[in-house]
Amino acid sequence: MKAVTVGSATVDVIATVDSDDIERMTLHNSTASFLLLEPGRKVDATSVITQTGGGAVNAAVSLKRLGFDVSALVKVGDDHNAEKVVDRLIEIGIATDLVRTCDSEATAVSVMIASHDRNAAIFTHRGANCSVTDADVSAQSFAGADLVYVTNLSNQSADRFPDIVARAKAAGAFVAANPGIRQLTGKTAPFFDSLPHIDLFTCNFEEARALVPSMMERTGWDRETEAALPGAPVLEIEGFRLPLTAWFRRVHAFGPRFAAITNGGKGAFVSDGHSVHLEPACKANVVGTAGAGDAFASTLAASLVKGLPVSKAAAMAAANAASVVAHVDTQSGLKTWDALLADIA
Repeated sequence: MKAVTVGSATVDVIATVDSDDIERMTLHNSTASFLLLEPGRKVDATSVITQTGGGAVNAAVSLKRLGFDVSALVKVGDDHNAEKVVDRLIEIGIATDLVRTCDSEATAVSVMIASHDRNAAIFTHRGANCSVTDADVSAQSFAGADLVYVTNLSNQSADRFPDIVARAKAAGAFVAANPGIRQLTGKTAPFFDSLPHIDLFTCNFEEARALVPSMMERTGWDRETEAALPGAPVLEIEGFRLPLTAWFRRVHAFGPRFAAITNGGKGAFVSDGHSVHLEPACKANVVGTAGAGDAFASTLAASLVKGLPVSKAAAMAAANAASVVAHVDTQSGLKTWDALLADIA
């Protein structure tokens, strides 16, 4: 089967710092925590590694290991870091025919600091990732694809999202989208308008919460009376309150056949429009959380495209995400299709 991933390509610099060497502050009246960096002081790192990442590259590696013939539609600069991206794709066996080059922006770079709970703080220069044009995502880009997986898009590139999913759907592909919170909150109307072209929409819990006010504006303000799903959180923000089942029902009304909400160590919920499946998080020795969302969403999409029922598809996705967080980088833990089948057997 053929897959195309669309989104970001970055060069990631990942520094792992012992908890004793960097301070963390947690607010008592909030769930927010902060790593504190002292100006002018060098902080010893237990390791500093450089790898190629970004949502589209991570998903491409994931789908390649799951047995797909993959092309990555990404945009890079005309620089040395672009060579690193292309070399990594070639090394894995991912086609580079859809890699686009931008003369005016550098290839994106991220610097990650992993410490304490290993939920890395990330400094990002988005660079060429923000410069995708209409010509970069022509309909021909998706010809023959069984699966088109669209990751987070930023700034100008996010303006291309409606055309990307519409063209991918017109090409006959199963379209999966995993946008980020900036795209969902900054380009909300185009996102909702694009949902009829999407087969699987995946987001995390905070992104799902952020969509609630706009969702209720579009689907009505009637009071939800259905009981909350046992073990499921209620999505509540700015005075709006939706049971999880109601949130899924409203998303499906826009068009997607499948929808999923991830919630870190608390597991994930996947809906097929008829029932909601709760998939607990797999036990893992967490070394770094970066890339877990890409692993879950891409594996879920691949499993559904290959015809697995929702329960098995969600189990495969959770197992791959758990494997990824056991590594500091975003790709070393990605498993093959057969390995995941063995994990859930």
